[in-house]
Amino acid sequence: MIRSGRARLLLGALTVALAYQTASGQMLSYSRGQNVSPAFEGWEKNDDGSFNMMFGYMNRNWEEEVDVPIGPDNNLSPGLPDQGQPTHFLPRRNRFVFRVRVPKDWGKKELVWTLTTRGKTERAFGTLREDSLVDNLVQASEQGALGAGISSPEIRANQPPALSMDGGDRRAQVGQPLTLIAIAKDDGVPRPRYGPDSREARLVAAARARASGNATPPAPTPRGTMAFDPAAQRPPSAITVGSQTGLRHSCFVYRGAGRVTFTPRQAKVWEDTRAGANSPWAPRWMAPAVPEDGKYTVSMTFEDPGEYTIRCLASDGALNTTKDIVVTVTK
Repeated sequence: MIRSGRARLLLGALTVALAYQTASGQMLSYSRGQNVSPAFEGWEKNDDGSFNMMFGYMNRNWEEEVDVPIGPDNNLSPGLPDQGQPTHFLPRRNRFVFRVRVPKDWGKKELVWTLTTRGKTERAFGTLREDSLVDNLVQASEQGALGAGISSPEIRANQPPALSMDGGDRRAQVGQPLTLIAIAKDDGVPRPRYGPDSREARLVAAARARASGNATPPAPTPRGTMAFDPAAQRPPSAITVGSQTGLRHSCFVYRGAGRVTFTPRQAKVWEDTRAGANSPWAPRWMAPAVPEDGKYTVSMTFEDPGEYTIRCLASDGALNTTKDIVVTVTK
């Protein structure tokens, strides 16, 4: 089953890559004005015999965030239209965004997510086909923590980060900061791929020293920034993304159409592969240091009244854990 899941991963990644090429072989990209496509990521089995259908999406814009309320343009079936899907769609590829639990007697039925944006309706069909089974290794591969087909005893034993929130749903006023505290901890697997203390950083420093006649290597780049390297400025050439590994935490809008400002600036949770982006998928990006007490303090300021779902995500680069809070904002 695992082998078929990896084959599906490679085939799917290649299909997506080819879909965005023109007849001349060039890639097309857009800042805004494009639609959002739902995606069925696969399924996993629960201990009680039920299953989780996992969905994500592809927002074809690099900058525009799209809002689609629950209803005719954003619904799942069969069942209630609202089954936990987002209504605020961040740019580009977002994987394993939400899960829908289905009973153990689901059989060959389909769970369909229908999404209409820019006048175009697209659907993702969730089934329990054997080749759609997803385990932790497949998730890690698809999110860029390791190459497709790569495995080790350490990575197979990896567990998702533990995440908890200090307090429940909140109320806030427009323009008044609201503080949120999240507590995240991890097992240290996988280790950071790039950082001041990583194996890669030591190898790079040693190679540069040898190349320059044993000159003193440059000082490590502070965490929360990106180390400059000419090679990092080249566009990604692989059909799957590569992600920084090691514990990180970010908050973002999951539902709600108004603008929200987060302080400190949050690392992106979508696959921004551009050099210099504040994104784990950007070349040479390094996560800020993990707080000693595991507490991440985030301030949020809302510019518009309404009801918002704020999602906090803790990731080790391979596996994610999320927690949501609902914030009711008044003038």
